[in-house]
Parts: sequence; C-alpha cells; structure tokens
Amino acid sequence: MKIARTAVLCLALIALNAGMALSAELSQVVRTIEQGYGSLNDLQADFSQRSSIKALKREEKGAGELLLKKGGGKESMFRFNYTKPKQQIVSNGKSVWYYLPDQKQVMVMDLAQLLEASNGIAMNYLSGLGQVSKDFSIAFAAEQKDKNGNYQLELTPHKKSPAMAKLLLTISGDAVESFIAKGHPGTPFPVLSSTVVDQTGNATRMDFSNVKTNRGISGGKFNFKIPSGVQVIKR
Repeated sequence: MKIARTAVLCLALIALNAGMALSAELSQVVRTIEQGYGSLNDLQADFSQRSSIKALKREEKGAGELLLKKGGGKESMFRFNYTKPKQQIVSNGKSVWYYLPDQKQVMVMDLAQLLEASNGIAMNYLSGLGQVSKDFSIAFAAEQKDKNGNYQLELTPHKKSPAMAKLLLTISGDAVESFIAKGHPGTPFPVLSSTVVDQTGNATRMDFSNVKTNRGISGGKFNFKIPSGVQVIKR
C-alpha cells in the first residue's frame, strides 16, 4: 500500500511539472508576437467587436472585415468594413476616410495628425506590434491563460494617451508553443483578440477569425472613392 501511495505521488508530481513546463515565459510570448509581425506583409480577417461605454453603462456590438497592409513608411494601410453598424474606416497610410452611408457623410482626416493627437498607439497598435516591447510595459494578465490555453497579456503604453490606458491581448497558445519548439510562431498574426481601454474606462474588444496572411493584398484596396451626393467633412 505504501508503494502504491508513493507511485501515485510521483505521478502527481510528474503531471504538475509537465503542466508547469507548458507555461511559457513572458519574454517567449512577447517574442512570438514580435517575430510573427516581422514576417507579416498583409492581413485579412473577420472580426466581432464589443464596446462598453462606462458612463452610460451601455454595450455596443459590431462586426465586419479587416484588411491590413504594411506600407513603405511608418504607418500601415488599413480598412475596416463594418457590416454592423454599416460603415467603413479606410486609410492609405496618409489619409483616413470615415464613411457613414446611412448618414451620407464621409469624414476625411490626415493620418499623421490623427496619430499624433492620440500618440499613435490607439489607432495604429495593430500594425505596431512588431515593436510591442518598445512601446509598452508588458505583464501577464491576472489569469495568465484562458480556458483554451491561450496567453493573456496586459500592456501599458509608455506614452500617455486619452485613447489608450491599456491594451489587453490574447495570444495563440499554439503559436507560442511553435515558437518555443521551432524558433518561429508558425503564423504572422498570433493575436486572437485585442481590447483597448481608454482613460475613462471605456473598453473595445475585437475577436479575430478566418485569418489569412501574406496573400498579396493590392494597395488599391486602401483607397476610398467618395460616392456622389455624400457630404464631405474635412478635419
């Protein structure tokens, strides 16, 4: 009986050690993000969005398609095609168009000025994760992993911005395991979800699915042709 108890104890210790070994170090998770983004040229993904407005105690939902392409300059090109609510946010790396078809309005802004006003982080974080350790202080979230074994990070920007107090990321556990075993994450986009929290406590979460990377998206996808009969508001 004593031998049996000893065997059970040994098996329990082995299982515990194995479980601990499967938890990556913070630096390995960060390198998974940065190395993945280093090989990212373009991205196409579906997203679902949930925004909570703290002052109004209200939640808003949205969904659509995201296109992202690295540009030759500092800023990347991006396109958010919302199916709910129906709207588009498009940037060619220089200008931003915010189109509200139901209101027949399009707002046109200079991207550089927009990014400068928000310190560049809140608007451009998806394309700037290649140097995430430079722009943010990073720690594991209170729960290091979610129920599916994916890693959860809490990032605080070094530059203060009204638009972003912190950024929460969920990183694919499979991508981290691939990085540890093979030295590369196996995907240029290991982010499963992102949550931006502003200084007033409002939070916007995006969950990504049907991700396709490096398919050679044309730069023409990021130019916006203003429809006729639409009011143009320049800022």
